[in-house]
Amino acid sequence: MAIRKLVECVPNFSEGRNKATIEAIARAISAVAGVSLLDVDPGADTNRTVYTLVGEPAAVVEAAVRAAACARGLIDMRQHAGAHPRMGALDVCPFVPVAGVSMEECVELAKQTAARLAAEVGVPVYLYEYAASRPERRSLADIRAGEYEALPEKLKQPDWVPDYGPAEFVPEWGASVVGAREFLIAYNVNLNTRDAKLANEVALDLREAGRPARDAAGKLVKDAGGKTVKLPGLLKHVRAIGWYIEDYRCAQISINLTNYLETPLHVVYETARAAAEKRGLYVTGSEVVGLVPLAPLVDAGRYFLAKAGKSSGAPEAELVELAIRSMGLASVAVFDPAKKIIEYTARPSAPLMALSANAFVDEVSSDSPAPGGGSVAALAGSLGAALAAMVANLTVGKKGYEGSWAAMSDLAVRAQAIKAQLARAVDEDTAAFNSVMAAMKLPKANPAEQAARDAAIQAGYQSAANVPLETARACLEALKLAGEAVAGNRNSASDAGVAALMARAGLHGAALNVLINLGSISDALYTANMKVQVAQLRKAADERCAKIIAEVEALFT
Repeated sequence: MAIRKLVECVPNFSEGRNKATIEAIARAISAVAGVSLLDVDPGADTNRTVYTLVGEPAAVVEAAVRAAACARGLIDMRQHAGAHPRMGALDVCPFVPVAGVSMEECVELAKQTAARLAAEVGVPVYLYEYAASRPERRSLADIRAGEYEALPEKLKQPDWVPDYGPAEFVPEWGASVVGAREFLIAYNVNLNTRDAKLANEVALDLREAGRPARDAAGKLVKDAGGKTVKLPGLLKHVRAIGWYIEDYRCAQISINLTNYLETPLHVVYETARAAAEKRGLYVTGSEVVGLVPLAPLVDAGRYFLAKAGKSSGAPEAELVELAIRSMGLASVAVFDPAKKIIEYTARPSAPLMALSANAFVDEVSSDSPAPGGGSVAALAGSLGAALAAMVANLTVGKKGYEGSWAAMSDLAVRAQAIKAQLARAVDEDTAAFNSVMAAMKLPKANPAEQAARDAAIQAGYQSAANVPLETARACLEALKLAGEAVAGNRNSASDAGVAALMARAGLHGAALNVLINLGSISDALYTANMKVQVAQLRKAADERCAKIIAEVEALFT
């Protein structure tokens, strides 16, 4: 039940006019299992196509390499001309962390891709941004200076030996740049004016680069070296300009937010609103151009809840909806979370959790072995965490509990995370069981097939044991949260008790599902270790639950 790892990759190929080539590269990407091709954006004037794909790390690397291998025989840089700067057929290929992946991991993915491009495609490759091998190579613009035409001489210079691949000119390809960067959010803030100059004044207030300093007479201020002095802007990691959009009949502050982790999206919105008001303008909404990660919207939802004095521990869907409403993300264009949030575009199906309560109960009661006890145990634990969140949320804002509001809001946030983790496990448990069934159907006509089948069955049973073990661990966390909730709203103390009982039931149910699968696993060391862990979890759950129930009942007497 580990968090699914998601990486975005945005390879830019130097072909924006030949439809057959563009489609061939797209097919090469789409053919890789575990990858979703989200967007193909060709530009005739730039003669460049930007592909956006997302998926598991290894699959994304494979897709990038296959796309480059496909382009190797289709794009000839000797014939290329376009408005966009470029130096290679695969010009630039950044990896971007989306979920469950660190920047360090993306750097490793970039290096793996660069090494494979050098070995399998036979081309020179430079690393940039977070993956850069030296400070002077961090900037893409610096690496690409002189573009394709400068490469024959550039590659001869010791300072420009590629990080991977041959230090020689490959005329039909050029050179590629691969790296790792943060997610760039293209974000526009709408103003109640059609004056682009006024919008640009606000943009200059916001952007990190700021604006030129002027004296009382309006003249540019110079430093001792004759350079124009800059007044820094309000926000780091923000590039911004003002423009007018005829389709919307309003001016906008057009923003590139290059690091939403350090400058949150809601901070950009609120700062833009305050800066606009100082100039007599009003923000009337905003829009995200392209895709956006889930995290900045969840953070925005929590911010606006806290601003209203409410608990931040709301369900994810509610947080996203509040962020959309509060920042007016649907004011000038449709904002469909399923299509705009990158994690949602690659979200695995969850057929069981998509059912109504009645339909789920009916499905469990059918003559199919799945969903079974493992999925029901996960659901029980999820409900326990949900009740803990409810008690915490009913405490925040209630008179007499002021000293607990902050702690209870934090508890609700943590409980929502465990609730969501266990909800995912409802489908994951059934999927793990189905993997065992699929392995049993593999052919066994000869010794090689028999060996492959046996290995697949063993792997399937281990997965079928690992998933409920993670469920049990998460249920213990839900049990701990239920214990914290006892200190919340006294009128909901019984709910905290039920939360503990549901979490304990989920843990014991998951434990049984671990044990039944261990009987089919031949690895004695693995099974012994799993039994020890199960025993420890059961003991901890029983002790903690008994303590919680005693505390709850004491409140009634």
